[in-house]
Amino acid sequence: MSKQYWLMKSEPDVYGWDDLVKDGSGIWDGVRNHSAKLNMKAMKVGDEVIFYHSNIGREAVAIMKITEEAFPDPTAEEGSPWVVVRVEPVRPLKRPISLAEFKADPRFQDMDLIKYMRLSVGKIKPEEWQAIMELEQE
Repeated sequence: MSKQYWLMKSEPDVYGWDDLVKDGSGIWDGVRNHSAKLNMKAMKVGDEVIFYHSNIGREAVAIMKITEEAFPDPTAEEGSPWVVVRVEPVRPLKRPISLAEFKADPRFQDMDLIKYMRLSVGKIKPEEWQAIMELEQE
């Protein structure tokens, strides 16, 4: 199976990119949305993820990778359906990419980030990933 791409949102004042870099590795916990949970269950080791700062900043700031596939969320009550994945930082983007930039660029009109604004864990199609890699160079 080929590599998949994702976008995961976190509020930077709760857990931001700098926190993940400092920790070196972390579990992505606290997800309480069934669509987001299904996305996390579909993640495989080696998949790449855009780290997106929500609420404050509203911008894509970095790339991380999945290092452990879905397992039960230790912050949830026993027997709950919620899962976590383990992530590690890869690198910051060369520059942050704002939500306004994503919305203004027709290449992202069908992206989960735009279509499902409240979804905390979304898919990124390979062509959208490539467009993000191009956009960070500008």
